[in-house]
Amino acid sequence: MDERIKKSQLARLSRVEGQVRGVARMVEEDRYCIDVLTQIRAVRAALDKVEQEILHEHLNHCVAHAFHAGSARDRQIKIEELIEVLDRRR
Repeated sequence: MDERIKKSQLARLSRVEGQVRGVARMVEEDRYCIDVLTQIRAVRAALDKVEQEILHEHLNHCVAHAFHAGSARDRQIKIEELIEVLDRRR
């Protein structure tokens, strides 16, 4: 992964970690359920953004490399990996 993108992803994940700690505090403090749910959705949205960016990087680098320089087996492995990880998301 490109160092600039890696740094950006780590910063995002750090913010997500802070959000999760905030949600835990909200639960501990018996905050209003809708407020807690709203924050949980924000955490999910932030993680989805990280996932999208990492997937984009994977497609543009790892998968592209397998399709341009790899063997037919390398290409098939990349396809199967993507299918497996995307199926787990359901």
